[in-house]
Amino acid sequence: MGNAIEVKNLVKRYKEILALDHFSLEVAEGEVFGLLGPNGSGKTTTINCILSLLSYDKGEIKIFGKEMKPDSYELKKNIGVVMQNVAVFDELTVYENVDYFCGLYISDKELKKKYVEEAIEFVGLEDYKKFLPKKLSGGLLRRLNIACGIAHKPKLIFFDEPTVAVDPQSRNKILEGIMQLNKEGATIVYTSHYMEEVEQICSKILIMDGGKNVAIGTKEELKKMIKNTETITVDVMNLTQEHIAKIKEIPHVYAVKYADNQLVVNCSGGKHNIVRIIDFFQNNDIAIGRVNAQQPTLNDVFLEITGKELRD
Repeated sequence: MGNAIEVKNLVKRYKEILALDHFSLEVAEGEVFGLLGPNGSGKTTTINCILSLLSYDKGEIKIFGKEMKPDSYELKKNIGVVMQNVAVFDELTVYENVDYFCGLYISDKELKKKYVEEAIEFVGLEDYKKFLPKKLSGGLLRRLNIACGIAHKPKLIFFDEPTVAVDPQSRNKILEGIMQLNKEGATIVYTSHYMEEVEQICSKILIMDGGKNVAIGTKEELKKMIKNTETITVDVMNLTQEHIAKIKEIPHVYAVKYADNQLVVNCSGGKHNIVRIIDFFQNNDIAIGRVNAQQPTLNDVFLEITGKELRD
């Protein structure tokens, strides 16, 4: 299988602002590809350039091996877009909305009817076909937005923050739906401010900042890129500065903090860090309470690489 998306040396300027700085990425067919970055990093600009909704100053964009241009209508038939802001017609019912958007790509009436029914069933809105959008809850409205974006059965689907401000049940339904679309053959590009979602569904993740590709890989590969590979916390009373100094000398320990009777030890590398920490206390006859070891999260990776929280 080839690449669904190829972006090479993309440059986009807004007057004096460099929004994309020789940005490149490849998304293989069949991937669930996570695109992460703090606000202002260039995610939305990247997506709009890929979709030919924005012109750009330099670079090359290909979709399924073909150059993407504003008039690439045959390519666009294979693309679905579910943007963060819900984009449906308030005066149309659920069924009419899905029918309209599907009809932009599917002209055969019988096939369109079949696709519309399948899309409504897929997002679980069978009981709401005659409802106007204003009668739907936030979660159901998000599902309608998804149905409108995927009804024509695109091979490449962009999801931009599809679970913002929805209830847990709808969030799970949406994520399950995205994974089902992928199992059925769709390539997914997914952006979110919820790191746990990205870890749950994305097979590859790209972190961008300042319009650049700063890191890319699976979640396991990204976690190996940062210094902090394990954080160990120990509830312990009356540690002295001498004790702390000796803990700092333990192999693979690079940072130690002690406050309010809790010791936090950051390790880089090593396979038996927690054993060495516990051995230290036993050898020094120091009583300890709860001990916890935590592997780095994707949020830790993002923070160390960009110096920012994802929601900044």
